[in-house]
Amino acid sequence: MNAIELGPIVLSGERFSILLGMLVFMLASGWLAVRISPRFNPWSTTVALGGLVIARLAHVIDHWDYFHADPLRAFAVWQGGFDWPWVLLVVIVASMVFLRDRRLMAWAVAPTAAAALVWNVAYQLASATEALPPPPLTLAALSGPLVDLAAPVDQPTVINLWATWCPPCRREMPALAQAEARHRDVRFLFVNQGEGAENASRFLATEGLRLKHVLFDDTMAVPRHYGTAGIPVTLFLHADGRLAKAHMGEIAPEQIDAEIRRLER
Repeated sequence: MNAIELGPIVLSGERFSILLGMLVFMLASGWLAVRISPRFNPWSTTVALGGLVIARLAHVIDHWDYFHADPLRAFAVWQGGFDWPWVLLVVIVASMVFLRDRRLMAWAVAPTAAAALVWNVAYQLASATEALPPPPLTLAALSGPLVDLAAPVDQPTVINLWATWCPPCRREMPALAQAEARHRDVRFLFVNQGEGAENASRFLATEGLRLKHVLFDDTMAVPRHYGTAGIPVTLFLHADGRLAKAHMGEIAPEQIDAEIRRLER
């Protein structure tokens, strides 16, 4: 669900669609460079690299409240976060600089449109989310009573699947802890995968993290129920328990808040 497995590599639907769109763009541009004009070589390189840069920069500027305390996070492109419409500006400028001919500019529409179409279709297919109910599981907690995941709580829930040995899990945990403190009307469940209370307690104490609900999924039953691959995974559930979104990989603070706003609508 929401992920593509390529051997040992697991890609989220978003990352897979970006890579597929880029591949189509470069192949189509390479064909134009051979068949139509070599000018398409510098044009395609500029559009590919410049498009990624400006799409990321636009996202950072639009969400500056989440970046001003840690500007270097702008380089954490693996978290996702791109404003793709701004790529059209790069396409136009690169066409004026490198192609300089109306006929060539008309040809440039083909790889651009093909890449956009493939990206959109791949994203829609790979990111489709089945509205699964919560699993009928009761998990032990780091502190407090057992937690029945299927018990109704009548509030949106965020479930984070993590482990102390997972670097992306460790990097995203402070953002999730801050989100838990901000969104008091949302229940956060931090479900550790296959580790014991001692490891989890040591990690939380070392990082200075205080989380309300740390649970232990020794048999990794939660990812099996939702059909997810790898960790970290962050699941966003409606108030009635139905799955709204499964985010594969490290999640950014602005993405957490955006998904919670969708749950609260």
